[in-house]
Amino acid sequence: MNEGDIGTILREAMVIAVKLGGLPLLVGLAVGLVVSLLQAITQINDQALSFLSRAIAIGLTLVLIGPFMLATLSSFTTALFDRFITIGGS
Repeated sequence: MNEGDIGTILREAMVIAVKLGGLPLLVGLAVGLVVSLLQAITQINDQALSFLSRAIAIGLTLVLIGPFMLATLSSFTTALFDRFITIGGS
């Protein structure tokens, strides 16, 4: 295994981390922005409202994209172990 292989594996891992973590973070950002805007308009300053709405939205997002996340991580892990076996066999 040379530096090029390690760089490729690290790049793929970073891309997968962004793919898997990006959507829940964007949903939390969007819900937080909408709730903050509604709180500013109605002048209700309750921290629990902001936290609970974001937590519920992120939880629902994780439930909906959970199978995609599992499939992506499984395929990456299988490909990574296959590379290790190929390197060990040579």
